[in-house]
Amino acid sequence: MLCSFQRPLRASLILQLIGCLAAALLLTSQAQADQQRDAELGPLLQKALADGGCFDDKFDRAVWFAAMEPKLKSVVRDVSERNEILEQVQCESKRLQLPPGLVMAVIDVERRFNRWAVSSAGAVGLMQVMPFWPRQLGMNNAQLVKIPHNIHMGCTILKYYLEREKGNYTRALARYNGSLGRRNYSDQVLLRLANRWRFQ
Repeated sequence: MLCSFQRPLRASLILQLIGCLAAALLLTSQAQADQQRDAELGPLLQKALADGGCFDDKFDRAVWFAAMEPKLKSVVRDVSERNEILEQVQCESKRLQLPPGLVMAVIDVERRFNRWAVSSAGAVGLMQVMPFWPRQLGMNNAQLVKIPHNIHMGCTILKYYLEREKGNYTRALARYNGSLGRRNYSDQVLLRLANRWRFQ
C-alpha cells in the first residue's frame, strides 16, 4: 500500500520539477537574448548617426589597406564595395576605439561580408542590425543594407556591449548575437579574429 501511494506522488513531483525547470530555462533564455533591444542603445545610435565622418590619416589608411585588402579580396569581389567596407571599419573602429580586426571578424562570422543578408530573426546587412532601428531612428529599412549605415550602427551596438561587459569579449559578443550563456558564437568570432583578421 505504501508503494502504490509513493509512485503517483513521485511522478507528480517529477512533473512539477520539469515544469519549473522549463519555465526557468525559458525566462533565462528570454532575459539573455538582448536582440539589440536595450533602451540605452537608442540615444547612442541617434548620436552616432548625427556625428560627422572620420578624420582620415593617409598613413594609417595605407597600412590598414595593405594588411586587410588581400584577405578581403577573396570574399568580396567588387573593388568599390571592398574599399567601402575597409574604410568604414577603420573609421568606426577609430571613432569608438574598437579593435578593427574584431569588427572584421564579427562581419565575417555574421554573414560572410554579404551586405544583402537577412537572418531568420530579421537582422539585416553586414553586421546584422535589427530591423526595428530604422523606424525608431527616422530611417528607412533600405538604409540598413548600405555599408556606412550598417557598420556605423553595428559598431555602436558592439561598443555598447563591450562597455556593459567591462571589456569581456566573450560576454559582449554573446550579447551582440543574442546568445548570452552560450559560447558558440563568441568562440567563432574570436577564432576568426585570431586566425584571419588580427591587426596590430
